[in-house]
Amino acid sequence: QVQLVESGGGLVQAGGSLRLSCAASGRTFGMYTMGWFRQAPGKEREFVTSINRSGGSTYYADSVKGRFTISRDNAKNTVYLQMNSLKPEDTALYYCTASGLGTPIRRPDYWGQGTQVTVSS
Repeated sequence: QVQLVESGGGLVQAGGSLRLSCAASGRTFGMYTMGWFRQAPGKEREFVTSINRSGGSTYYADSVKGRFTISRDNAKNTVYLQMNSLKPEDTALYYCTASGLGTPIRRPDYWGQGTQVTVSS
C-alpha cells in the first residue's frame, strides 16, 4: 500500500511557475513509476507526465512538453512537478500517481487526493 500526499498548488498568473510535490509513504517508493495526472472542470482526467523508478526516463503529454519537468528523489520518497510558463488551460486538480511493475502508466495503482492549480489570465 502506498499513500500519496500532494502539495504546492495555488493561484498563479499566466506565465508564472509552480512546483508541486508528492510525498509517498512506505519503504518501496523506488519500486514505483511515478506520475502526474490532472482534471479540469468539466473535462476528463488526463495524463500529464511520468518518471520511471530510477528517474532516468520521463514522458510528457504534448500539451506540457517543454514547460513542465518531472523529477524524483528516492531518498526522500518524493516526486516533483516543476511547472513553468503556465497557461490558463493548465488550471486543474493535479493528482500524483504510483504504478507498480507491469502496471500501465496511464492506469496507475495509487492516487493522491489532488492539489488545485489555478492560472489566471
